[in-house]
Amino acid sequence: MKTVVVIPTYNERENVVRMAEAVLANADSALGRELELLFVDDNSPDGTGSLVDGMAAGNPLVHCLHRERKEGLGRAYVAGFRRALELGADLVVQMDCDFSHDPKDLPRLIAAASAPSQDANAPRLVIGSRYVKGGATPGWPFRRRLISRLGGMFIRTVTGMPIKDPTGGFKCWTRSALEAIDLDTVESSGYSFQLEMNHRSWRRGFAISELPIVFTDRAAGYSKITPGIAVESVKIALRLSRIARRGRIW
Repeated sequence: MKTVVVIPTYNERENVVRMAEAVLANADSALGRELELLFVDDNSPDGTGSLVDGMAAGNPLVHCLHRERKEGLGRAYVAGFRRALELGADLVVQMDCDFSHDPKDLPRLIAAASAPSQDANAPRLVIGSRYVKGGATPGWPFRRRLISRLGGMFIRTVTGMPIKDPTGGFKCWTRSALEAIDLDTVESSGYSFQLEMNHRSWRRGFAISELPIVFTDRAAGYSKITPGIAVESVKIALRLSRIARRGRIW
């Protein structure tokens, strides 16, 4: 069973080599499964893509998908998911490059997504959650923690989606889940991509589980999070609510 870890990058020169080493260091502990790494670089001006190309030249487990320009996290992930499926992935993990998602959690997510079930081909999504028991956000100031919690409550109330961490970005998908979603129809280009994909999965009846993770702030580089992202999430949540009321999936 092959797992491909998809990591979008834009100006992550300070992190990308260490992240590749950390992800691949967990390959042996990922239940003995074949694990490969795909970076999706949006033409980073700091040379991130060239660094990845250098790693890929010396390691067949590392791949780089170069995109012409920065079009948003959602577009990068859709391109990365397509490429991962082309590489023959049975499981696809998505995660950040800034170490806010701990590569040591990869074996747990992979194990949960590949655990035996009554229907081995049923679409499945495993979410690394900050807000289930055992999850944490160390170092976050009270205001940020409060906004994040209230945002999650708002999303669950408006959409009806029972996911504790609806905007989390550390996930493991089965191949059948990504194929069932129909990536060509995904609309969100920014961070609301996380919310849209979770909602699509829930409305389609996928088996969704949340595992606790400890989410820390990036180790190096700069954050791409802006106040506009919160506004974007509110807008997409309201739209999802309208879609659900009309009986549509999306």
